[in-house]
Amino acid sequence: MRLRYGLQARFLTGMTAVLVLTLLLLGLLWQRQTAMQREVESISREVLDAMVRQSVERRGTATANQLARTLANPLYYFDLDAIGDQTRSAMRQPGIAYVLVYDADGNIIHDGTEDIGRFGQIMADPLASRVMAAREPAVVWTDRVMDASAPIMIGSQRIGGVRLGLDLASARRTQEDALLGLRTRLDAMARRQLGWIVVLGLVLFAAAAAALLLVQRFVVRPIRELASAAGEIEAGRYDTDTPASVRHDEIGELVRGFRRMRDSIARHDREIRHIAYTDALTGLPNRTAFRDVLEARMEEARKGGADLQIALLFADVDDFKRVNDTLGHDAGDEVLLQCANRIRNAVDRHGGDRAMLARFGGDEFVVMLEGVELRQTAAQLGAALVRALAEPIAVEGRQLFLGTSVGITLYPDDARDAAVLMKNGDIAMYQAKIAGKNCHRFYNATMNQAMERRVYLEHDLRGAWNRGELSLAYQPIYRLSDGALVGAETLLRWLHPELGLVAPAAFIDVAEQSGVIETLGPLVLDAACRDAARWQAVAGEAGPLFLSVNVSPRQLRTGDLASLIGQSLADTGLAPALLHIELTETAVLGDEAHVSRLLERIRELGVKVWLDDFGTGFSGLSHLRRVPVDGVKIDRSFIADILHDTDDLALTGAIISMAHSLGIVVVAEGVEKEGQYAVLRERGCDLAQGFWLGPPVGAEQFLKLLDPAEA
Repeated sequence: MRLRYGLQARFLTGMTAVLVLTLLLLGLLWQRQTAMQREVESISREVLDAMVRQSVERRGTATANQLARTLANPLYYFDLDAIGDQTRSAMRQPGIAYVLVYDADGNIIHDGTEDIGRFGQIMADPLASRVMAAREPAVVWTDRVMDASAPIMIGSQRIGGVRLGLDLASARRTQEDALLGLRTRLDAMARRQLGWIVVLGLVLFAAAAAALLLVQRFVVRPIRELASAAGEIEAGRYDTDTPASVRHDEIGELVRGFRRMRDSIARHDREIRHIAYTDALTGLPNRTAFRDVLEARMEEARKGGADLQIALLFADVDDFKRVNDTLGHDAGDEVLLQCANRIRNAVDRHGGDRAMLARFGGDEFVVMLEGVELRQTAAQLGAALVRALAEPIAVEGRQLFLGTSVGITLYPDDARDAAVLMKNGDIAMYQAKIAGKNCHRFYNATMNQAMERRVYLEHDLRGAWNRGELSLAYQPIYRLSDGALVGAETLLRWLHPELGLVAPAAFIDVAEQSGVIETLGPLVLDAACRDAARWQAVAGEAGPLFLSVNVSPRQLRTGDLASLIGQSLADTGLAPALLHIELTETAVLGDEAHVSRLLERIRELGVKVWLDDFGTGFSGLSHLRRVPVDGVKIDRSFIADILHDTDDLALTGAIISMAHSLGIVVVAEGVEKEGQYAVLRERGCDLAQGFWLGPPVGAEQFLKLLDPAEA
């Protein structure tokens, strides 16, 4: 565990440094005081020593001079008694070690004793010569005594002298006593100073401890509480208690500012969570919120027992894009709101208390149900959703008929993982669309296999053209009036290396949904135009043969279709009038205004436009007046029963009559019987194609149809 060097530790370190520095200064002060004490003692010793020497010298000189004056007459008359009295009197003075009276030759006359033991002896000590030589009072110092001498004079004649020795030990004892007293007073003063230093140190320690406690209480503890609260906020717990303070200092401002910040963050978090987990248009939970609740519900179901089930219903509004393309996004939003309300009402009636409705985006809504034996309940709700959205929706004065495709999946029957369960629901919804829309379907493993096959086909389809697996086939188109070959429809075939020949209905839809068609479309157009250009050279008496090429709705939405067509015509040299572009009715109906402008640009190039699968998408033939087309192809579903169903026959006749009245060519597709051919010719249909007339063939085989000699 890594130790934290916090504010309290930093303050403690700073206080310790200050205390150490203070102690060092106090120690230095104590050292300087001790040194000064020694210096004072040394100076005092020198001063006392000088004073003692001066005092002893003055006393010795004065005593010697006085004694010399009093001994002048006794020595002149050689009065030993008088000399002895004076000498012994001097000897009795404190500190006098000896007294010697000597004559002019240096012989001792008296030594201050009763028996005058040194009488007549000559002075032979080291100081004698210096004393005898001095004509004035003299002082000689030794380690033990100070020798003071003075001559004894009668007039100007020196008749002798006197010497006395002052004992220095006594003076030194006096000096030492004085120094001892001084030292004692200095020591007492030093002890007092040391006491003050100790007291000062203790005061500093106490102040540091008090400051540390104050910092701990009024600074560190509030900051730690704020740090702890910040950790709780960081973890997402915005309702945690934060410190409160009535202080008016910086810490109080910090605490109050922190509380305001917490409240602001909590408010913004609620707003962000609302934005992040709520659909802005409908106010329903979005995909993220739904996924979180689903995972929580699945965890509860795992703990609650095997009988508890969860059902997901994926509801996708059919043909909703047509609303945005034709009426605009504002109308589309209004449609979505009405759909959401209808779905919510159906869920409230059939879903139960634990039901949850969410919008995943676009026109996709998802319902979650929870309970026991949910299959029947989910089926009832799915049917209710289909009925609710099958009712017309009124928007901007129009009534729209949309419907919905519903996919249903169950936990734990279909999946035990949230992501897989949601994927299965999406697959089931897609299968409902494939089944014809406006219905509901339950998920099963076969659907998953179909989806995997779809993904597999999409992956292989992306490189199929470059690998040479895709090829073009051409189905002949004949004129009904005389049976002449006048053109062909371009069809795309895929020979998969593993799956063999893949049905166009299987891979064209994959190409459209995945966007691969945007890459394949221009390639198919170029290749077909090149083949059509070759036909013209061998067409002979048949005359120019046109070529029709299907264009997907996705290519229409790109907006550059006219440019692609013009480029292909320029590259291949095919006459524009020989190229027919086929569009499905549903593609045109999605956005008539946009498609009409695009078709006008294509027709300005000289290219003709046909509507494929006519009769399956429009609600009325009047739409032909608003879309600039040159021909229509009657859907094979009408042609199949034209010999048996009078309604199909009547509708086919009406289409032909209406188209001719507008100057539009009519093509019948799916002619499989001779009788169909005869009826269509009788009704005035212009062109026809089908297996009875001729199956799709490759480019080389189609050339043989143009030149029978090569057959």
